[in-house]
Amino acid sequence: MDGTLDLQVNKKAFQINMDGRIYGTFAEIGAGQEVARRFFHVGGASGTVAKTISAYDMTFSDAIYGASGRYVSRGRLDTMLEHEFQLVVERLDAKFGDQRRFFAFADTVAARSFRRHDESHGWMGIRFQLQPRGPINEIIVHVRMLDASNLAQQEALGIFGVNLIYGAFYLTNRPDALITSLLDDLTPERIEVDMIRFSGPSFEKVDNRIMALQLVSQGLTKAALFRADGDVINAADAFYKKPLLIERGSFRPVTLVTNDMLDCAKAMFLAEDNLGDTPPEVLMEITMQNLLRSGELDLLDFLDRVDMLGALGRTVLISNYGEYYRLINYLSRYTDRMIGLPMGLPSLQEIFEEKYYQGLEGGILEGLGRLFKTGVKLYVYPFLAPDGTLTTADTLQVAPNLRHLYQHLLENQFIRPMKNYHPEYLGITSAQVLTKIQEKDPAWESMVPEEVAALIKQRRLFSFA
Repeated sequence: MDGTLDLQVNKKAFQINMDGRIYGTFAEIGAGQEVARRFFHVGGASGTVAKTISAYDMTFSDAIYGASGRYVSRGRLDTMLEHEFQLVVERLDAKFGDQRRFFAFADTVAARSFRRHDESHGWMGIRFQLQPRGPINEIIVHVRMLDASNLAQQEALGIFGVNLIYGAFYLTNRPDALITSLLDDLTPERIEVDMIRFSGPSFEKVDNRIMALQLVSQGLTKAALFRADGDVINAADAFYKKPLLIERGSFRPVTLVTNDMLDCAKAMFLAEDNLGDTPPEVLMEITMQNLLRSGELDLLDFLDRVDMLGALGRTVLISNYGEYYRLINYLSRYTDRMIGLPMGLPSLQEIFEEKYYQGLEGGILEGLGRLFKTGVKLYVYPFLAPDGTLTTADTLQVAPNLRHLYQHLLENQFIRPMKNYHPEYLGITSAQVLTKIQEKDPAWESMVPEEVAALIKQRRLFSFA
């Protein structure tokens, strides 16, 4: 085949073509028909491809799939998958239904072109059967295409699509391996996968929150997001033109301090003059560093935390952004509105530690410049030392060479001391609560919200006995 099968992705496409049981359609909009092309390129595509379609023109697209406010969206992808899969079954079931496993593959993307040079991204999915006339399963992903040229983006998208189809049919029982395989013949510098969702009978035991965590831990993305009900969501949709209030922590477990910090910050955030009329999106962020304290991922511990946050109705962001300025750069990708960060005083002290900025050419000045973009504010919760000394953002002492810089940020309200906090909560820490839970000291119940206490006891979280 003159080297056609040298790449792993081409071997995958050829294996699918030779399978004889996998048959379906490809609907691709926005970057050529690169996924279908891979199957034609390796040979034997007649065994796999029932139809390919590329409804580039919006009028044609609307006529086939219905009108859409946003053409590169999860809603449009859902419509494409529904329409194409229904057509496959309707037209081919009588002829092949007892022999073949049908699928519909679709993508809708905004790739780089001579007209547009902003972020290139897209939605991709496959709806499929694992047995002839069997139940329907589905995998949906959101990707960011990072190559600088249109042709390179098209190539990456084609490779990724084959990896997704192969994983759907051959790695169904190993979703973590399926996620790893998505970047076969690719690198994270070319494709970022920031959302994946499995559904259907074959994925009944798959927790999409763990799959979101896998995306981050395996390096396919720097951050993943899911709602309190466990539904994974795309940050671009959740954050678009919204003010954001995000509290970072271990939440192991959530304490009265955790909630007090968020409540105080939210009251101050809502009172800001330039907030606008849109209600803020409130997030709880857990960093990978927080989840890897023992050196490896403890999935049970992770689920304990997110179940607890879910009981409080919180949206959870899992990220690999250790430094606050990197987190702000990520959030600013999706919104130009205000961003508020509630934090404890020890976190503020870390922000003014110069050692965390050694990788930046401009050092701490560059890091703080990236952090305090227009509309970013830090709301700082006070700290009570064991000796009874209270430190607030107003009284914090930073290194002598940074005092004037700190005072500038304080006076211009980039840093704001929290108001109306509960002084009686100041001595509570997550570590203290966790110790009391494990030592069977009932005093822990008075240190956490009622909903959290009930969930910990009901679900026996954090080794509660």
